Amino acid sequence: MALFRCSKCGHLREVSNDYQGKSVKCPHCKTPSPIYDTVAFVTKVIEQFVAQKKELQQLRSQVDPQASQDASTPEENESLQSLSEVDIYNTAELKSKQQYEPIVKFFQERHVQVDVDQQALDTTGFFDEVAVQLGDHYDTLRLVSDKIKYIQRKGYTTVKLTLNKKSQKDIKVITQFCKDLYDYSFVAKYFYQKQEKIVRLTLQTAPKIVNFFNGEWMEWFVFMKLLDFFREKDIPVACLRNLFVIFQNEDQHELDVFFLINGTIPLCIECKTGEFRKDIEKYSVLKKRLKLDDGQFLICAVGLSDKQSQGLTSMYDVSFVNEKNFIQQIEEITSRTGLG
Repeated sequence: MALFRCSKCGHLREVSNDYQGKSVKCPHCKTPSPIYDTVAFVTKVIEQFVAQKKELQQLRSQVDPQASQDASTPEENESLQSLSEVDIYNTAELKSKQQYEPIVKFFQERHVQVDVDQQALDTTGFFDEVAVQLGDHYDTLRLVSDKIKYIQRKGYTTVKLTLNKKSQKDIKVITQFCKDLYDYSFVAKYFYQKQEKIVRLTLQTAPKIVNFFNGEWMEWFVFMKLLDFFREKDIPVACLRNLFVIFQNEDQHELDVFFLINGTIPLCIECKTGEFRKDIEKYSVLKKRLKLDDGQFLICAVGLSDKQSQGLTSMYDVSFVNEKNFIQQIEEITSRTGLG
């Protein structure tokens, strides 16, 4: 069916598709008005509604930014990303401005600009798969990643891993990981001497690969595990990775991972594979400048024990987690807010 809507009196009724594109007189006021295609008409109405709603929210934020933030609801934010239909390990959808726009608005309300690296949201490559594999088996695969990082820093390209003191289970995990590194072109060559239990790798020298093993893998790992968690829970989110925030005094800070959960709950995670203690005060100040509550700014340090995480959290204004327990922290946040 098509739609007739009088431009004068507003009379609305369905008519046969045969009249689509024609102009007829209104049965009430006799004013000539066109017959519309139903889908096109409804689409136009929705576009106007969304535009007016955004304009209203902007006006509210100019008058009272805090009131505008408090009044927002998940239903009002049509840009929030539902991950239920997204293949998070092979998609470029997260690069769309619509996906991360709620985060941009979140910072704008705090008078902070955001510089977005869209490429950091593209999971069509293999960085995400390798990072998850490394993070999930870090206790075993740390030998590989540490050796690769050490050789890279020395400026060499040949890695030798001696596994004769490892269990059969660990050897299987390590050799499979190294083979995957070769299959995904993270290393140029891979060879396993089975009798001697020695793995030999020839490293790639591309900057992206070097940066990955130098710590960027941890950012990918945390980012993907969070996406997987929110997809499983069917909680809508907006997300960014490797973003720069620029304050009014032009101070700039890079944030590793940032999520806006259900349109209302910010979550910032700094990912550390090396020394982090000298930066604790910097992150404490940054948390305050971003106006984040306790538990909304996390330092995820790989290899940190649960006891250390708990102790450091009680000492400082930021929360500390490791690669094994950070999802538990997110579960607690979503449970407290009724989302879990």
